[in-house]
Amino acid sequence: MVREMSCRELAASLEQSQPISLLDVREDWEVEICMINNALHIPLSELQGRVDELSPDRPLAIICHHGVRSRHAGMLLEEYGFKDVFNVTGGIDIWAIEIEPDMTRYD
Repeated sequence: MVREMSCRELAASLEQSQPISLLDVREDWEVEICMINNALHIPLSELQGRVDELSPDRPLAIICHHGVRSRHAGMLLEEYGFKDVFNVTGGIDIWAIEIEPDMTRYD
């Protein structure tokens, strides 16, 4: 079952010496507006064909705009054998509010 991770938990995880992997499943136009540094970008629509770009052995946080697509991505990856999968609650919108207030937000 895909577990939830808050934006604050993600921020703390990204600062560790072995940071969690971060997958951004938003569309290209969304990533052009804003993106978290060092996130791997694979749109949800392409994820099934690009699963081999991810390591099933590392914890993986998945982010989208509000948390819906990332939850679907997590469920898909679990079907492929990924075990440590986290949905970032509230997505990049909450990240911009809580963690990076200078980040551009969009509807």
